[in-house]
Amino acid sequence: MSQQLLQKKIGRRTFLGATVAGAAMAGGLAPAKVSAAEKTVRIGFLAPLTGPVAAWGLPGLYGCQIWAEKVNAAGGVQIGDDTYKFEFVSYDNEYATEKAKVGASQLVFDDGVKFIMMLGGDTWPGVQRISNESGMLVSTLLPSDLSPDTPNLIAPCEVHPIYNVTGVWWLAENMPDLKSAVICAQDDALGRPSVATYLAAFEAHGIGVNDTVFFDIETTDFAPVMTNLLSSNPDILCLDTAYADYVHPLCEQAHQQGFKGKIISCTADFYEQIIEKTSKEFMEGFIFQFPDFDDPALNEPQINFASPNEFYAEYSKRWPGEWSAVSWEYASIMDLWVQGAQRVGSVEPQDVLAGMKQGGTGKHAFGEASWWGKELFGIDNALVGNWPVVVIENGKAVIKEYRSIPEWWSMHGDLLVKHFTEMGEMYHQRG
Repeated sequence: MSQQLLQKKIGRRTFLGATVAGAAMAGGLAPAKVSAAEKTVRIGFLAPLTGPVAAWGLPGLYGCQIWAEKVNAAGGVQIGDDTYKFEFVSYDNEYATEKAKVGASQLVFDDGVKFIMMLGGDTWPGVQRISNESGMLVSTLLPSDLSPDTPNLIAPCEVHPIYNVTGVWWLAENMPDLKSAVICAQDDALGRPSVATYLAAFEAHGIGVNDTVFFDIETTDFAPVMTNLLSSNPDILCLDTAYADYVHPLCEQAHQQGFKGKIISCTADFYEQIIEKTSKEFMEGFIFQFPDFDDPALNEPQINFASPNEFYAEYSKRWPGEWSAVSWEYASIMDLWVQGAQRVGSVEPQDVLAGMKQGGTGKHAFGEASWWGKELFGIDNALVGNWPVVVIENGKAVIKEYRSIPEWWSMHGDLLVKHFTEMGEMYHQRG
């Protein structure tokens, strides 16, 4: 049976991945008969699809669209005695706590999803009680959301902010003459733990931090922010985990104000646009953490993301210029979810959670990884292993190498705990 993607917008919700039977019903025709052994599992997608944080939500939903089409067209996935096809039910939480709460309630109690994927951060507190009381399995891209009070929350793909240590580690080894840095970030649940991580990494590798500037999330004029940052003439400008809507004007201001040093950032979403607004020369050597998936280094044998170059080509054909840090991440989480479900032969949330964590390891996109986090988050619900260091060279993102987060932790974990504590971001300090 051929498959067709159906998008049906209802308020803030969108349904992706319906079969031909669903399309026929939408058109007023009699639905096609479906084999008794063929079922559909609904997956919730609760993330910002509009607003300043949409770059870390909407592109991920696009990636899930490609994932669902490919899986459903292949006939679905065998889980236990049944074959399942997939339908994604999205809800735009606009990165607002209360809207995330409403969305989670609808997804769990009205839409009957078996799993919810989130960006996390400031929206997680709105979902935590619903997850805990219903037993719903939820994923976050931010393991700083994790605590002993979040037993059903997992970080199986992105391990923000701790992977940021790998970029600083690489920078220090390859550019040992750079000895001073400044850091800026928006003052929120993404910015604060990320600043703590960069402070720990800079300290670990002998780089002094001249200043740390937190700006309000409502900031639109970044000229004074950059003037303040550059006043100490730093070697390194760290943009932390600033939203794409902030990274772009910050880079423009750094260019306009004549910064000649090295820039490091968690992300560089839509970096082609930054190059257009500054110059290829200015962005040369920009260090960040997220590759384009046409990179040849993603074809190495340890990679667990199927056909990354093809995925990137299809994505770029459909949504040119829309590739972001998260375009592949939610799809990768679905691969891990399927692996867990197949291990236990069930799609029920608690069963899949047990299946995903079985054996204490998992096939992370960038290689075999371990379930970890108790020392920093109070619970081993983050899948941690290698992460790429990416550098812009001649206008193109290039993976320079993969570095081990556990290896860095074994050498400098005490510094990460120290700075998380000083920032008030340890799990036992958060309200």
